[in-house]
Amino acid sequence: MLEALPILHDPWFYVAAMPAVILIGLSKGGFGPGTSLLALPLMSLTIPPLQAAAITLPVLCIMDLAGLWAYRKTWDRANMMIILPGALVGILIGTLTADWVSNRGVQIIIGLVAVVFVLDKWLRKGSPQAAPMNVKKGLFWSVISGFTSFIAHAGGPPLSVYLVPQRLDKTLFVGTSIVYFTVLNYVKLIPYAWLGQLSAVNLGTAAILAPVAVAGVYLGMWLHKFLSDRAFYLIIYGITFLCGLKLLADGLGL
Repeated sequence: MLEALPILHDPWFYVAAMPAVILIGLSKGGFGPGTSLLALPLMSLTIPPLQAAAITLPVLCIMDLAGLWAYRKTWDRANMMIILPGALVGILIGTLTADWVSNRGVQIIIGLVAVVFVLDKWLRKGSPQAAPMNVKKGLFWSVISGFTSFIAHAGGPPLSVYLVPQRLDKTLFVGTSIVYFTVLNYVKLIPYAWLGQLSAVNLGTAAILAPVAVAGVYLGMWLHKFLSDRAFYLIIYGITFLCGLKLLADGLGL
C-alpha cells in the first residue's frame, strides 16, 4: 500500500524532483541529450547530493527499459565494443575511490571538459570531416564517463567528446547512448547497494517518481521525431555547454 511505502515527505523535494525526472526522461527519450545533467543539481536543492544520486539511480534504471525497447535495434555495436569495457573500469575506479573523491572536484572537471569541448567545436574554422572510431580515445573518454556516471550520473559529456565528432545519425547516436547507459546504470546498482545507498526510503521515493519519469521518456521519443540531424546536434552542443557552465558554477560554489 502507498501509505506503507517509506518515502521522503518534504513537499519541496517533489517540487524540485518532478521537473528533474521529466528532464531525465526527455534526455532518455532522445530529445536534448544532456538535459539530465540538470536533474541532480535541481534535486540537490532540497536533499544532499549523494541521496539525490541514490534516489535517481533506480529511476534511471526503470526509464532505461523504456528507452532500450524503443532503440533495441538501433545502436552502434562497433563503438560499444570500445566504450563499454572502458566505462566498467571507470565504475570500478569510482567504487574504490568513493570515500575520497570530492563531488565539487568532479563537477569542475566535467564542467571544464564540456565547456572546452563545445567551444572548440564552435570556434574551429571550416567543416571538418566526421572523425573515425579510435580505440585509445574511446577507452580514455569512456573510463572518464564511467567514473563520472558513478559519482554524479554525469557520464554524458565525456561520452559526447568521443561520439559527437563521429557525426552519427541522430537515432543511432541516441540508441548507442541508451544501450550504453542502461548497462552502466544496472551495473551501478551493485556498488550503490554495497555502499548502503539503496535504503528503503530512497527506493520508495524512487518508486513514486518512476511513472513521471517514464512519461518523460515517451515524450522525448515523440519530440525526437521532429528534429533534423542538424538541429539535433545544435541542441546537443548548446545543452552540453550550458550544463558545463552549471557544473563549473556548482563546483566552484558560485
